[in-house]
Amino acid sequence: MTLPAAIDKSTWDRSLPRWWVAAAVVRRDYLITRSYRLPFVLDAFYGLLELAVYFFISRTLRGAVSADLGGAPNYFAFAAIGIAVSVVVAAAASGLARQLREEQLTGTLEVLVAHPLTTAETCLGLAGFPLLFAVGRAFVYLNVAAVWMDLDLSRISWPGLILILVVTGTSLSILGILSGAIVLVLKRGEILAGMLLVAMTVLCGSVFPISSLPGWLEPFGKVLPLRFAFDGVRAALFRGEGWETDFFVLLGFSVFGLAVAIAIFDRALRVSRRTGSLGQY
Repeated sequence: MTLPAAIDKSTWDRSLPRWWVAAAVVRRDYLITRSYRLPFVLDAFYGLLELAVYFFISRTLRGAVSADLGGAPNYFAFAAIGIAVSVVVAAAASGLARQLREEQLTGTLEVLVAHPLTTAETCLGLAGFPLLFAVGRAFVYLNVAAVWMDLDLSRISWPGLILILVVTGTSLSILGILSGAIVLVLKRGEILAGMLLVAMTVLCGSVFPISSLPGWLEPFGKVLPLRFAFDGVRAALFRGEGWETDFFVLLGFSVFGLAVAIAIFDRALRVSRRTGSLGQY
């Protein structure tokens, strides 16, 4: 048995990803990101700047008649949640594709996949740090909004908020894994992921209610998974209840979608290995 065949067999004999293997890749990406300290800080600061913009917009619109805000007490509260959740969604949907692209450009992708990692471990490892960093940023934004911008979080359900954010990251990782598969084959899949992400956030009630969409677009906004993420987080934050339905919808989407997405990524990885195009960009 040749070395590639042995590696391939040992890799696929394991069905469940080993968390410590994925954690090692996450730690590597964290150390790399931390070494560039100014971009690391500016990346977090950008979201706070965006939050401030919507805060002042909400003061301008104070007293205006609003559409359904999903339990939010005012427009700023509605938009603040949209911004915080969108950070997590963006990381989940495009983090893996971006990491793969960087691995290709730096010439480390071939070295990484030569290790005996399963496809699931590769996906979890590469997507892990961007997603964890995004969740941390979301909590920072919410706390800043609560302390300095009068965001009322007195009814918050912490278990609900944590569960919804986790399952949101998991469900939107499906798009990230599929984008990663496109990067492996076509080299520029992160562009498609970005386009789809913008379209979904516009349709699903990120910073304005779905009810304000044209009538023919509302049905699309109501059935996309991202809509359940926004609704679930707002329910957990502003009502402290009613988030359970959104959680189970996202969980079901995650369970069925992740298996399909990882299988597609696995196929793309095998094709890239066979054609020798892993190092191309």
